[in-house]
Amino acid sequence: MPQSLPSFTLAATSITALFTWLVVGLFVLDAGLHGLLLTALMSLTGLGLWLGVPYHTLRKFVFDGLAASMPALIIFILIGVVIAALIQSGTVGTLVYYGLQLLRPELFLPGGLLLCSFMSFATGTSWGTVATCGIVLMSVGESLGFPLPLIAGMVIAGASFGDKMSPISDTTNLAAMSAGTDLYRHIHAMSLSTGPSYLVVLVIFSVLGSTYGAVPAEQTAAAALLAALDATFTIDWVTLIPIALMLILGWRRVPPEAVLIAASFSALIIAWGLQDASIAGLLTSLYTGVSQTTGAPILDTLINRGGIGAMAWTLTLAILAIAMGALLSQLNLLKALLTPIAQRIQRPAQLLTVSTTAAAASNAALTEPYAAIILNGQVFQDVYDRQNIDRAMLSRTLEEGSTLTAALIPWTTTAIFYSAILGVSTLDYAPLALLNWMNPLIGIAMAWLGLGYLTSKVNAANTE
Repeated sequence: MPQSLPSFTLAATSITALFTWLVVGLFVLDAGLHGLLLTALMSLTGLGLWLGVPYHTLRKFVFDGLAASMPALIIFILIGVVIAALIQSGTVGTLVYYGLQLLRPELFLPGGLLLCSFMSFATGTSWGTVATCGIVLMSVGESLGFPLPLIAGMVIAGASFGDKMSPISDTTNLAAMSAGTDLYRHIHAMSLSTGPSYLVVLVIFSVLGSTYGAVPAEQTAAAALLAALDATFTIDWVTLIPIALMLILGWRRVPPEAVLIAASFSALIIAWGLQDASIAGLLTSLYTGVSQTTGAPILDTLINRGGIGAMAWTLTLAILAIAMGALLSQLNLLKALLTPIAQRIQRPAQLLTVSTTAAAASNAALTEPYAAIILNGQVFQDVYDRQNIDRAMLSRTLEEGSTLTAALIPWTTTAIFYSAILGVSTLDYAPLALLNWMNPLIGIAMAWLGLGYLTSKVNAANTE
């Protein structure tokens, strides 16, 4: 690692140029993200060489970053496996079947938001929630006549809420640890801004649901899907065992890769025993995904997905994004940019605003929230102590600026994953993922109004 920080001017210029390239490439050139991230990675490598960092050291930075992110990359692969297994077992079909019968159109959006919130809170994972509940709700909502970006926004908002607030979520624990505060003090601080934000979002989705629910849905589409599901799968409550297993294991804090493997294995057994699937077909689908023609196009769209191969686009993009973030971090560009800014802050509300914004900017630069949370925790701890602000407020801004905004930035691993699973581009669903952008703004507004604010005279005690 470089012995000294780059200059503030160099850091600001480099990061501005990088973001400009990504934004222009996406919105003006309409270029693919793979090429944009690859050229950004090459430019950062050149900058590192210009700063005097040997190539073998830059290479080590990239490989170390990929090694640290290996659990997330493995989860990418296993998500493809579990989706294929849950489809073959009839789990997805059963959920869609009962969902179409039980969910009234006017209650679909608020009900879906609450369902995703509960599942992600219980399991501590937004990714698992989007890959299971999300797929089901996308199919049910489409049959009820809701726009796909609206459904995706609702799913992601609910999944993000649980991931942010759950005591078994990795980002929740990491934010508390990085800020040097108690886990439940951190959750309490988040509830002060997330509670009001969630109520606002729930009301908005309820109004939107009533608006769409007041328009008669195309009943033939829902009826055709129900008939096709009944003809293709054995609809039975036993097919829900893999979902129950995921909830139980997630609550017991079993590592996520083990949860996905257990759910996949149980689903394969159900598919073989209940759905009369062949062993050869099941094993093949784990890589190729499900490929089945039912005669009902809407059902074919629902079930012909999953498999390791389907995650290749997502996985390769994530590898490039992680490599780029590793260089930005290890070259100390973000730290050189943030440290002088943090030292000049005078007012508490100003500090909360800057730390939230810095977490979001770091998220965009480093492409995943974990590194952003750790970096900003290190940068801002002393500043919060000097201003006598409880470090739980710092941990809150770390989550609001990173965990939530990760879904809104097209090149982060989270947004890449959500877009691939739900089949909706980040730019289409982002405005409708209401909690993800409203919560940070409401948290900042509350800070300036002096609301939801914690002070502490013994921040050091938070680390004990």
